[in-house]
Amino acid sequence: MGQSALRMPDLLDRKAALVIAHPGHELRVHHWLECAKPMTFVLTDGSGRSTVSRLPSTTQILQRAQATPGSIYGRFSDRQIYTALLQHNTELFAAAVEELATAFVEHAIEYVVGDALEGYNPGHDVCRLLINAAVARANYSRKQSIANFCFSLVNLPSAYPQQPVSGAPLKALTVSLQLDDSALARKLAAAQAYAELAQEVNAAIQQMGLRAFQVEQLHPVSQTEAILLYGAEPQFYERYGEQQVALGFYQHVIRCREHLYPLAEALHQCAMA
Repeated sequence: MGQSALRMPDLLDRKAALVIAHPGHELRVHHWLECAKPMTFVLTDGSGRSTVSRLPSTTQILQRAQATPGSIYGRFSDRQIYTALLQHNTELFAAAVEELATAFVEHAIEYVVGDALEGYNPGHDVCRLLINAAVARANYSRKQSIANFCFSLVNLPSAYPQQPVSGAPLKALTVSLQLDDSALARKLAAAQAYAELAQEVNAAIQQMGLRAFQVEQLHPVSQTEAILLYGAEPQFYERYGEQQVALGFYQHVIRCREHLYPLAEALHQCAMA
């Protein structure tokens, strides 16, 4: 199937949804958020090992951008997500898929943007699996045409590998939004004002430089990515999890092959049911 290039202005005229694992991820696509004003779904409250939610900071950003919170908005703690993964609680995730798919159809969403599958954090990757399944379910069962895009959270915006889109109505290559100095200044101000992420923001700026954040790229996602996860190498979150277990913070390590891969297959089947 051939592809045609799709520029960012074409997307900004269409109804969008943003689906992210944690509050604060919207900062990576801050100018797109300002322009698209998407309905925004946030899987967790971002509390991590603490009990402090990051949602209020994200709510302020959404309000300034005139974006609308969705029905799933900080519903789970990270610990609840991790426990569900370890216990193979597919029902919890399948219910979230159904709720997202229903929202996409009811609100006539034309494209969805969300976290990329990067092997860095299991919550991020679960979010991507939920998006893929929800888009597939909406397209399959309701005949709703929804395109699926992701953005990188831990690498440069251009780092995510471009791959063909299978069956998406907006057949597109990666689309880019180049920020002018004013948009970049607003993005940096929002990031630096996000107190809970100050350390991460400063580290990212130091590592990549300010100009790395002057472009926002949305990469098309193949629906088959839901079951084509990773190679045989342990993911970053597995190695990090081993360290956290050794330090006594957790009792078990979340594994890609043991936990993420079965979930991906189960959600793929759920989406086609």
